[in-house]
Amino acid sequence: MTFSQLRTGDYFRIPGMISGYVYRKANDSQCSINCVLQPIRSETEVRRLTPTEVINHFAQEHQEFRQFKNAVIIH
Repeated sequence: MTFSQLRTGDYFRIPGMISGYVYRKANDSQCSINCVLQPIRSETEVRRLTPTEVINHFAQEHQEFRQFKNAVIIH
């Protein structure tokens, strides 16, 4: 599938990139990662995430944030 085939708001990964990178389609020419807009070509190959993968991604981010927050509070 290509970037142009995604709907605005879809979460996706780019094959060959580090698996932890999850992008979101912001508009027809940009995606976001960590709330930062990035340009992207419409023909870029992507893999749309399933709802379960999106949930798992945010659960993992939440867990990492809690660990970081706890480490900061301890020190």
